[in-house]
Amino acid sequence: MPANLPPQYFEAEKRFREGKSSEEKVEALEAMLAIMPKHKGTDHLQADLRRKIARITEEAERKAATSRKSFYIRKEGAGQIALVGLPNTGKSLILASLANVHPEVADYPFTTKSPNVGMMPFENIQIQIVDLPAVNMYESRIWSNNILRNADLLAIVVDLSSNPVEQADTTLKELENMAIVPETSNVEHSPVGLRTRKMFLIGNMGDLDFEEEGIKSLNGKYGRLFDSIKVSAESKENLEELKRQLFAYLDIIRVHTKSPGVKVDLSDPVILKQGATVKDAAEAVHKDFKYNLRYAVLWGSGKFNGQRVGQDHILKDNDVIELHI
Repeated sequence: MPANLPPQYFEAEKRFREGKSSEEKVEALEAMLAIMPKHKGTDHLQADLRRKIARITEEAERKAATSRKSFYIRKEGAGQIALVGLPNTGKSLILASLANVHPEVADYPFTTKSPNVGMMPFENIQIQIVDLPAVNMYESRIWSNNILRNADLLAIVVDLSSNPVEQADTTLKELENMAIVPETSNVEHSPVGLRTRKMFLIGNMGDLDFEEEGIKSLNGKYGRLFDSIKVSAESKENLEELKRQLFAYLDIIRVHTKSPGVKVDLSDPVILKQGATVKDAAEAVHKDFKYNLRYAVLWGSGKFNGQRVGQDHILKDNDVIELHI
């Protein structure tokens, strides 16, 4: 199938060839991607443009890293959640409220110039929260590309008082320009070059007169694709529920291990993915345990407390196991 590219595409292609900076080249490539028709005849061309965008961004990241701090943020705690959105949606205030850190917060755009990181306490674990620069900043791609592609969850933050649907549309488009799409996307044909990520919507309350209208419009557009929650970062309304939902979205379980005759310590659980087995838990404690494990004694999801189970038993959140080697 022929590509049938319009003249505007070739104008953008010329800007790409003549571009001197990474920013100019990426902007031209994104224009080419937006202009071209989307059908089977352009599948490979779309994938090639996305690869070029990713390569140029990564090269800019590496060059910048030689003169500034690394843009890689090591995952800590039970999971990594990135706050993503446009300027002045309240991301930094949400981080401050959830993780008790104090990033710069102001009522003018682009306050966050580099990622801010904090640890959110949830019951007996800590979850890492990363507040990223506004997604429509070019510098944001340099700072954020690696984090966005590897975080366990992307939480899109919108201001409910200021056309939240348009904000969500723009944020998702910017992510797509970086070859990142929601897991729930119905991507036509082969999603070559795309990275799918789990996403969640946070509607931050600004003007209370418009909050209900804002959340209704947001759910009307995206309710079938994403779960969402309405919060107030300023008054801290609904933040505890937000913590519970973020934990649930990570799809993890907490498993507590104990030695025979010793009381279990519930303050330092092993973090595993949903569907993990006794064998997975044993390996998380020590890589050699999975080879030597004979059985485990289970309290929690078994038929009765103290049940003896095998390596293939599927664990549930807050199970307690006693490993017998």
